[in-house]
Amino acid sequence: MTAVLFDFSGTLFRIESTESWLRAVLGEAGLTLPEAELTETARELETAGALPGGANPVRVPDEMAQVWGVRDASSSSHRAAYTGLARQVPLPDPVLYDALYDRHMTPAAWAPYPDTLEVLSGLRERGVAVGVVSNIGWDLRPVFRQHGLDRFVDVYVLSYEHGVQKPDPRLFTVACEALGADPRETLMVGDDRRADGGAAALGCAVHFVDHLPAAERPAALRPVLELVGRRTDTADR
Repeated sequence: MTAVLFDFSGTLFRIESTESWLRAVLGEAGLTLPEAELTETARELETAGALPGGANPVRVPDEMAQVWGVRDASSSSHRAAYTGLARQVPLPDPVLYDALYDRHMTPAAWAPYPDTLEVLSGLRERGVAVGVVSNIGWDLRPVFRQHGLDRFVDVYVLSYEHGVQKPDPRLFTVACEALGADPRETLMVGDDRRADGGAAALGCAVHFVDHLPAAERPAALRPVLELVGRRTDTADR
């Protein structure tokens, strides 16, 4: 393997909990809710799928189906989709819907999985190129910089910057070309079998991890180092 492509959310990083997200925004706005009401509101936001990177909606309202389907193709569609879902839940001030969306784009809202640093640094030591290929509507580079991980990433390919969403093979093609990597010598690592599995159409190997809270997934990325080493050893022979 000469290159590894990684998904962002649920693969290298995990978004904060819905309750933490709501608490942070309420605090910044100087608003409070009774504890029971805050907990219930967070639960309703999670059910609505309003937190990008969090749980998917239990049901997408019919009037939002179109924008939801293309949410990662542009920054405007991404914001419209997620603020629209959030507006299914009553909040004490209308400005909170945009504030919630803005909060999720901050580095403070994200934490790397426990083995992210180990795996990215291990790939760098092996001379393996690394790309991040994400379905997203905003620039995630500051998240990597704030957490000290940008030095391990050679290229970022973000759907909203190209108007193309995974599993469309074109997004993976852009990443491989930017890295100068042969897709047949490239591994794609992600948590979404449909979206990230699109890399297989180019001939990439694909490895999946589960989208779980960080505490429940301490070492799911480590096999990537073994897979890269194994494929490299095989190629050498």
